Amino acid sequence: MDVGLMMIFSSYGWEGMPDHQVWEEDLKLAGLAADLGFDVLWSAEHHFFDYSFCPDNLQLMTWLAAKHPGIDLGTAAVILPWHDPLRVAEQAAMLDLLCGGRLRFGMGRGLARREFTAFRGTMDESRARFDEAAPMIVDALRTGWIEGRGPLYPQPRVEIRPRPPHSLDGRIYAVASSEDSVASCARLGARMVMFSDRPWPMRVPAIELNRRLHRENHGGREAPPLMIVDFAFCWPDLAEAEDLARRYMGKFVESNFHHYELLGEHFASVKGYDAYAQKAEIAKKSGLSGATEGFMKAAAWGPPDRMLREIEARRAVVGEFEAAVSFRFGGIPYEQAETSLRLYAKEVLPVLQSWKPAEKAAAAG
Repeated sequence: MDVGLMMIFSSYGWEGMPDHQVWEEDLKLAGLAADLGFDVLWSAEHHFFDYSFCPDNLQLMTWLAAKHPGIDLGTAAVILPWHDPLRVAEQAAMLDLLCGGRLRFGMGRGLARREFTAFRGTMDESRARFDEAAPMIVDALRTGWIEGRGPLYPQPRVEIRPRPPHSLDGRIYAVASSEDSVASCARLGARMVMFSDRPWPMRVPAIELNRRLHRENHGGREAPPLMIVDFAFCWPDLAEAEDLARRYMGKFVESNFHHYELLGEHFASVKGYDAYAQKAEIAKKSGLSGATEGFMKAAAWGPPDRMLREIEARRAVVGEFEAAVSFRFGGIPYEQAETSLRLYAKEVLPVLQSWKPAEKAAAAG
């Protein structure tokens, strides 16, 4: 299994912590992950608020490419409605050249109304903007030329320079939770990205839909294994791990409620966000405590042996997957985040990286 580190750059839960300290601590964990054998360094894109603030993850990955030459770099994700597709294609192509083909390029369409508002945009256009921009960018990275004939991005045909020197086949990712995002991901032939925020049996219909649509769109070819963004608290004592995980995961769920306005009514009236309207209704009914319990059922926490059992059980439900793991969220003190990462790297990571896809393992046996 391929396992990366996910950087969030959040100060929600660390009241009073200056932004530069948030970044210093996340980057220090990234350096440890690179030294301890993780496969990829990932980062989200978010703006303006304590929930998360990495406004340019392609720029971040360019710095990390030089700092840590032995590890892949990933965006999970670049939020396309906030960018011009021509500039995204240029930036991604240049980064992949600079890092020698180590970029894993992930895209998303965004979810927080207040981030859209700050960009003077509307969530109503996010689906149309993503669906128009994403294939333009993917084609540009594949062919070295970009053009667009849609109403939102009428792009004259022009060559990307420097030309993309490496094939990005197998290195394109797309975040997908709603049914239309799942369908869009399948059309792109991208690897689907999901976040560990609710029990995995609830996600199986969307995962199976993606696999079916991928086969239909790509001549019967099977979809690549999805990537799961996980939230981990690896701790030697089970009782202490559960207590601390509930505290920090509860704080992180609270930040989700606040940042995405999950108790609001706007998802029901915004085009293309039907799945989130349903999630908002569940949030209202279950409240913060219920949502935290669901989050804990999906995320990875506990001593290493418990975490491995839970991850193996998840694999039995959803099939093969990659992982991008966050160790710093919800107010976890840096010292505990580092202890958690080190224990995970020592006792969980080598086991996960030894797992082979089921069909290959069977053939080898």
